[in-house]
Amino acid sequence: MMDRLPRPVHLLHLLWILLPPAVLWAYAGTREDLHFQRWPWLWPGIACVLLAAGFYVYQFAQKRRALARFATANLFGQLMPTVSPSRQVIKAGLTVSAILCIASAGLGPRWGVSTKTVRLTGIDIMIVLDVSRSMLAEDVGGSRLERAKQDIRDLLAILDGDQVGLVTFAGKAVLKCSLTPDYGFYRLVLDEVGPYSAPLGGTLIGDAVRLAAEHFDDRAKQHKVIVVITDGEDHSSWPVDAARDAYEQRGIRVCAIGVGNPVQGQRIPVEKDGRITYLEYDGQEVRSKMNPQVLREMAAVGGGVYVDAGVRSIELDKIYEEIIAKMDQEKREFEARKVERGQAWHWLFALVGLGLLIIEALVPERVGRPAGAVAGEQTREVA
Repeated sequence: MMDRLPRPVHLLHLLWILLPPAVLWAYAGTREDLHFQRWPWLWPGIACVLLAAGFYVYQFAQKRRALARFATANLFGQLMPTVSPSRQVIKAGLTVSAILCIASAGLGPRWGVSTKTVRLTGIDIMIVLDVSRSMLAEDVGGSRLERAKQDIRDLLAILDGDQVGLVTFAGKAVLKCSLTPDYGFYRLVLDEVGPYSAPLGGTLIGDAVRLAAEHFDDRAKQHKVIVVITDGEDHSSWPVDAARDAYEQRGIRVCAIGVGNPVQGQRIPVEKDGRITYLEYDGQEVRSKMNPQVLREMAAVGGGVYVDAGVRSIELDKIYEEIIAKMDQEKREFEARKVERGQAWHWLFALVGLGLLIIEALVPERVGRPAGAVAGEQTREVA
């Protein structure tokens, strides 16, 4: 079937079909500020493109072998005058090109800068998230860390005008995101958080609270909250003193949320030689227990509240609505701020992909019957 047209003609068709995504990527590649929102989608996208291309290559090869058993190549035009191999190649190329564009859109390409004016009416919230190995314990329907991250996402869904920041800590505290009203950017930062987000092992809650306190605007004496999410295991960083200083000297309330089982504890999974095992010390499995006492004291001296989430969902959105949002009844004055972020261009790739799919649907696989073939049939009928 494919022998009816020279292979260079097929290749030329495919080159023209792949031109739209090639032009888009060529232009995007010239932008120094090009970045992507969703890198994890890269390999699934490549897999979809390769699978689609492989499917069509296999399909055409099967057709050619089947037709070769039925007739020689020079008879194809007489036996199947309406079949157009070139159009089938074009339709296949359009589909693969469309999948390539849609997969590119899934990566969330951004370049350029868009400015958005945000009106701030709420409070400043600095999330202090424990990323130590003990947070990998799976006693909350998954790891404590992943449960905490999901609850932070639930919190972002209900915020409106509040600024939110992120500090992660283990043996060292790290500022991952300064206070911002840009919740989309915050989600991107949060997605990348893991046990590697703090460079040293250990758990230094006090250092994390001090670092978070340093990144508030000291001109505002109210509407500032630090929310500590941890299992409460601390290694001599004086977290109670840190919470007291934050509240008394800077007016920052400190709320503490304890996650994990405080009685039985839970083993800590670690990867070793490509398989999952459990953390051991002196030949004994280490069990992580939530320490509520330290967290209660932090909240008491920090002017906040302690929430014992235990092995349940943290429900940070409800904690915000029922507790945090009511701490300072007097709302902050309206303030307008311009937020700059990368301009999203995923819609352009998706639009081109949709256009290619529409064109593919409009291109028929078959051509009209040649005039000679029709005249021949009429002659035979008259005879």
